[in-house]
Amino acid sequence: MDPKLTEVSQLFERFKAACVREDVDTGSNLLSKLKVMLTGFRSLPPLFEDTPNAIHELTLARDIYEHAVLLSVKIGDQDAFERDFFQLKPYYTDASGRLPPSSQEYMILGLNLLRLLVQNRIAEFHTELELLSPTALENPCIKHAVELEQSFMEGAYNRVLSAKQTVPYKTYDDFMDLLAKTVRDEIAGCSEKAYDYLSISDARQMLLFSSDDELLQYINEEHPEWEIKNGVVIFQKAKESAPCKEIPSLQLINQTLSYARELERIV
Repeated sequence: MDPKLTEVSQLFERFKAACVREDVDTGSNLLSKLKVMLTGFRSLPPLFEDTPNAIHELTLARDIYEHAVLLSVKIGDQDAFERDFFQLKPYYTDASGRLPPSSQEYMILGLNLLRLLVQNRIAEFHTELELLSPTALENPCIKHAVELEQSFMEGAYNRVLSAKQTVPYKTYDDFMDLLAKTVRDEIAGCSEKAYDYLSISDARQMLLFSSDDELLQYINEEHPEWEIKNGVVIFQKAKESAPCKEIPSLQLINQTLSYARELERIV
């Protein structure tokens, strides 16, 4: 075997061992070294040169990036997830004809869809969905994300929160917790626009908390502008502090008249 390939393989084993024992610092350092070493393999994207060890190098690189994505989930770094996922994606698309399928492909594709839901990037969610094959769409990981998005769009937030009990992999739990926060933030934003105030009991039910203490902690951490008084959550203060932009009506009228005069002169 090529000495360089052997070195990368050995370093990858150390990286996997660090991930298993949840040594995040060591894993992150080893991952940085692995990514630098992979740049020396000309068989990898975007070159895809037909080198003697091309299949082995492609498979090893795909395994490394898959573990990188899973590490980013474990440490809660969504920016790292996005970077690592887009480095991994060519191995699922451009190199799919050269490599046997990965057992983790659908799980990671589902994780990416969940990430887009968490970030409320619905248009990109559907773009990624359109790129998937019919076989992928039937996979439980993808179907789970699709069902979550449908519930999210329908406003069936209770189904979104209860879906944590049916995740296809334990790895999804972290994103499901983040999705629950996204859901509550959506409800909170709508509530403060729709109501001047709510009783603590009604606010707890609307925000899908199981106890008043959870609600009060959420308000304290996420919405300190809300006022709690005599068992009531008051949103009026938040409305008053929201910036209000005036429409420059006179400027718009002048611009419209100017365009009309220019159009008349051209005709």
